[in-house]
Amino acid sequence: MSAIYLKTIIQADIHIVFDLARDIDLHQKSTFKTGEKAIAGRISGLIEEGETVTWRAKHLGIYQTHTSKIVSMEKPYQFTDIMLKGTFKSLKHQHIFNQDGRNTIMTDIFEFESPLGIIGKFFNHFFLKNYLTNFLLERNKLIKVTAENNFN
Repeated sequence: MSAIYLKTIIQADIHIVFDLARDIDLHQKSTFKTGEKAIAGRISGLIEEGETVTWRAKHLGIYQTHTSKIVSMEKPYQFTDIMLKGTFKSLKHQHIFNQDGRNTIMTDIFEFESPLGIIGKFFNHFFLKNYLTNFLLERNKLIKVTAENNFN
């Protein structure tokens, strides 16, 4: 299994950052390059524990669908989503938030496993991990800019 660990420091209140991180509409804005769109389950607003969202996007030149479910949530400190259906063999994304003075530290722990055995591991190592890291960084950049510009 591969894992991506990211920390983003945001000058905003933890409640604001937490809500932006689970905002379906903001996520769609951050993924405009892949045309990601929520097509089933929660398709707008703030996703809650127990809810699902199905995304459709064009990644690596291929349209794909991916269904995630929020399996745990402790407002405003963490939520975790897992893949129910999609291209990956498995996927789990933990979103962790800590207030540090005026800053919120947003931590992503993104664990994934590709199908296709050794070929999938090779693809992860040489391409996919970097691709997904950049995907998450774009999302986090929009969360940071939105929180800092609109709520400070």
